[in-house]
Amino acid sequence: MLSKEELREILELAVARGGDFADIFIEEKKTVGVACEADKIERINSGIDAGAGIRVISGDTTAYAYTNDLSKEGLSQIAKVVSSASYGDRKDVSLDLTEVRPVVDFAVEKMPDGVSIDEKVEMVNRGNKTARGVDSRIKQVTVGLADIIQNVVIANSEGDYVEDRRVRTRFMVNTVAAEGEVIQTGYNAVGGFAGFELFREYTPEDVAREAAGRAVKMLEAKPAPAGKMAIVMAGEAGGTMVHEACGHGLEADLVQKRLSVYANRKGEQVASELVTVIDDATVKGKYGSFRFDDEGSAGQKTVLIKDGVLEEYMYDRLTAMREKRDSTGNGRRESYQDKPIPRMSNTYIAPGKDDPETIIKHVKNGLLVRKMGGGQVNTTNGDFVFDVAEGYLIKDGDIAGPVRGATLTGNGPEVLQKVDMVGSDLGYTIGTCGKDGQGVPVSDAQPTMHIPGIVVGGTAHGDDNGPRIRRIRRI
Repeated sequence: MLSKEELREILELAVARGGDFADIFIEEKKTVGVACEADKIERINSGIDAGAGIRVISGDTTAYAYTNDLSKEGLSQIAKVVSSASYGDRKDVSLDLTEVRPVVDFAVEKMPDGVSIDEKVEMVNRGNKTARGVDSRIKQVTVGLADIIQNVVIANSEGDYVEDRRVRTRFMVNTVAAEGEVIQTGYNAVGGFAGFELFREYTPEDVAREAAGRAVKMLEAKPAPAGKMAIVMAGEAGGTMVHEACGHGLEADLVQKRLSVYANRKGEQVASELVTVIDDATVKGKYGSFRFDDEGSAGQKTVLIKDGVLEEYMYDRLTAMREKRDSTGNGRRESYQDKPIPRMSNTYIAPGKDDPETIIKHVKNGLLVRKMGGGQVNTTNGDFVFDVAEGYLIKDGDIAGPVRGATLTGNGPEVLQKVDMVGSDLGYTIGTCGKDGQGVPVSDAQPTMHIPGIVVGGTAHGDDNGPRIRRIRRI
């Protein structure tokens, strides 16, 4: 890595032609992946990728370039390239770089590079064997284990200098069950900002049994009824709803482009007074957590909606500069090859006071959603269609048999306005969130919630809103 003095000289080159702001993002990333398919280890991948990106912001113009040449000369060259996109008076710049300390820290107890490939293969094989042993109707099993150690250095023309290490581990199982002409899938994944201590809480066997059990349950399920009905979203369903139908609409770039249903609505009641939505990068061990975002801003907890009232959006530095305010620490990028944009971290609806079992008892006829699937969302108006991966009918307050093929159709803001019971529990799911061609690790969560009236059934369909339609898939 380059010294602070060398980075300072490169930044001075980047803003010398009139840029308002410049930063450098240097990354070294080590990855390992093990995958089992068709009852055998299909792939073992490992690699190291290193590079740097330099950005210059001048007014509303952003110039970005990246390179694998981490020498002072290589970075100086791309600093001159991005500087040429600036406008304004040439200026002499002199800055000092001061190291920024994290607000929170995450201790990793068992580093992934201290675990042998043989041990990782053995864990994947355990997951595969367990899933296949759940039921003879399990026909296909895919198991994947991945870990990453990412070392970054970030410096900017405001004098901030950050050194950070991010460690993430993930384990997933996807199963296919078949009986006659009926085919169903079951998926489960766990992960966190953690090393292999993750598997003290979630064993490969536990993850596999849940995935395979879901596929078998859905084989035995009846077709879901269609129509408008009460919905209970279980905490274990995770926060797909809040992430997709609400969270993306609260990212400042979409708000500033008027591509969000929440644009210009700060201070308005946008949800039930029982609903508080939070984005929090500081939750220990969660998959979307970080000490610093990818611009060197400290990870933080941001209350987006409080008691139903819209209070805040998620900002990176660029969107914050446009409004002459501070970033909320949500500037994220997939790698040094990408410029940062506003992204979520761990986004959730805060727990309420109702007992989850009491919420179910409250429902005469409805649908209990225990696991969400894929779907699509229009961020401009909040309309969504979600698949239900695991659902059950509720009859007179009791959970009846499982149903398959259900979809939920509605409007995010309207659904949040209808929430009239919020449980005291909180369940997380993990994923890789895609936006503008970039994927970043996230978690989302929600408590058990009662929503009196969502349209169930129907099929997902597109419209002419182009890229504002977000199609969701599980990763």
